[in-house]
Amino acid sequence: MNTGEGTSINGADGASPLSVEEIRDRIWLAIASRQLSPGTRLKEEELAGVFNVSRGRIRLVLKELGREGLVILQANRGAFVAAPTAEDAADVFHLRRVAETRIIRRLAETISPEGVEELRGLVMAEAEAVAAGDKSEIIRLSGAFHLRMAELLRSNFLICIMRELIARSSLVTAIYRPQHDVHCGPADHVKLLDALAARDAGRAVELMVEHIDLLESELDLSQSVRKSNDLNAIFS
Repeated sequence: MNTGEGTSINGADGASPLSVEEIRDRIWLAIASRQLSPGTRLKEEELAGVFNVSRGRIRLVLKELGREGLVILQANRGAFVAAPTAEDAADVFHLRRVAETRIIRRLAETISPEGVEELRGLVMAEAEAVAAGDKSEIIRLSGAFHLRMAELLRSNFLICIMRELIARSSLVTAIYRPQHDVHCGPADHVKLLDALAARDAGRAVELMVEHIDLLESELDLSQSVRKSNDLNAIFS
C-alpha cells in the first residue's frame, strides 16, 4: 500500500521511522488479535508518541483505517475502533461469499502452477504459525491467502473489495468468535488449493462456500462489545 508519504525524519533512536503502512498493519493486527477492543479511542498524540512519528503520519494511518471501516472518525471527538453489530457481521460474510466464489471460479480457469505453489507457501507458513501459537501471524497469513487469490487475477476492483472485506471480517471475528479458535484454517486452504490445482471450479466454489459458512457459524453474536485499552502497553 503506497500512501505517498515516503520517508521522513528519523526516530529518536536513529532508526528509520515506521511507514504509514507499517503502523496501519500493526494497529490492524492489534484489533484483529483482540488487543485493541471496539470503542477504544485512538488518540493522535498518544499514537505518535508510541510509534515515534509525527501526528501527521498518524492522521494518515487513521484515515486509511477509516476507509476500511476499522476505525470511526468523529468530528471534534477523534478516532475510535469500530464496533460492528451482528447485522454488520452478517453483511460482511454474505459479501465475502459473493466476492470469493467469483474469485475462486475465475482462478480455477486461469491459475498457473507457480500461482498454486505461491499459495501453498502461504498455507505452509500459516500452519507453522498455528503450531507456534502466533495469533497475529495466523491472522495476517490467513488474510494474505485470501487476498493473494484476488491479486493473482490482477483485478484491481476485486483486490480493493477483498482488502476491505478481509479487514472488516477480521474485526468481526475479533469481537464475536470465541477465544479458543482464532484462525481461518490451513486444512481448508489446502483443500481449496487442491481443487484449484485440478482446475475443478465447481469443487473449489463448493469448498469456498463451506469455508465461509464455517467461519460465520463460529461467531457468537450474543457477545457484548468490550471497551478501553492501554495503547502504550499494546505497542511498546
